[in-house]
Amino acid sequence: MHFICRVGTPDGRVLEEAFTASDETALRSDLGKRGYHLFEVRRSGLSPGRALPALGRIRRRRIPVQEFMIFCQELAALLKAGLPLLQALDLMLERMHNQHFRSVLTEVRDRVKSGTDLSDAFAAHGDLFPRLFPSSLKAGERSGELELVIRRFIRYMKLLLDARRRVISALVYPAVLVVLSIAMIAVMAIYVVPKFMGFFAELGTDLPLITQIVLSLSTFASSNWPLLLVVLVGGGIALRTWNRTDAGRLAVDRLKLRVPILGPVLHRFALSEFCRSLSTLLAGGIPLVPAFEIAISSVGNAQVRSRLEPTIQMVREGKPFHAALETSDIFLDMAIDMVKVGETTGSLDDMLNSVSEFLDEQVETRMQRLLSLIEPMMLVFMGIIIAILLISIYLPMFSMLGSTKF
Repeated sequence: MHFICRVGTPDGRVLEEAFTASDETALRSDLGKRGYHLFEVRRSGLSPGRALPALGRIRRRRIPVQEFMIFCQELAALLKAGLPLLQALDLMLERMHNQHFRSVLTEVRDRVKSGTDLSDAFAAHGDLFPRLFPSSLKAGERSGELELVIRRFIRYMKLLLDARRRVISALVYPAVLVVLSIAMIAVMAIYVVPKFMGFFAELGTDLPLITQIVLSLSTFASSNWPLLLVVLVGGGIALRTWNRTDAGRLAVDRLKLRVPILGPVLHRFALSEFCRSLSTLLAGGIPLVPAFEIAISSVGNAQVRSRLEPTIQMVREGKPFHAALETSDIFLDMAIDMVKVGETTGSLDDMLNSVSEFLDEQVETRMQRLLSLIEPMMLVFMGIIIAILLISIYLPMFSMLGSTKF
């Protein structure tokens, strides 16, 4: 049997997920063993042909970021105009063209209509929305400034998306250059070099070692390119699947931080994400400990998250925030000093925002430096590879001409 359940997770989130079990009693028992708290359960309307993995989670398509941003802007405008929340949601539904978003928003509207807080209605959809959004709404509901909190969240998303866009844009050119270089080398190795094999065979002379190595590699690649393509695609799929697991994501993200030149850029970007998220939550009136937990979960790099998570308990036990961050060995000394000043003066949210802006500037500077290095490095690499290929081809010819007597 298939069930749709509203559950509380061990880390404090409220999600609506699909599970399958023999009956409701077995479902409750299995959820309890996994540490879930069951709030609501109902039979799923899925057809028998659409089987679900036992106690597995349905991967629901996330709402596009741009559409979600437009929704937030329009909702804030309607609330500022004085419309009641339910009426504002109804107006939003009338203009919603994305069917997936429309169905989700309909569920949110129905929950609010039945008496659920707007923050809880969005939190029930789990990872469909940024985790920071329901928490921000909760702060707005407590303070009575829902419209102001939504606008603050919009500003946070714009800053975060702008930072991500700059990093991605800076990496596009190097990525294209690497792909084109690999493609050029593959064409020469698979199609150009083998054309000389018959010519070298007619020479009847011993070939230099470098020529033998290049011809062997080229012959293997040209004869087995379908197998190599399958291995490459299969390896990519396996790596992507492994990267979706907790252990795989942690290992890949740890490796990213150790990459020369690029690693420090990704490190600072992750810290900037954390500082900006925490600053937004604190400015919305959320206490430090829950804001700290949510901000950590918003960090994209799993390695940075794993280093920050043990410090939550230290802050919960009363240890100064800056001292807890220092034990993580992931924060820069400058950032810790600025956090300490903000904590002492009572302006932690403003200081965290300043830290994120400073880190963004460092990210941009280092990306420019990375770009200035990649192009000459790739040109040198390409020159070396092509030189090896040309030498391996022409060296036997020079040897033959040198031994020819006129």
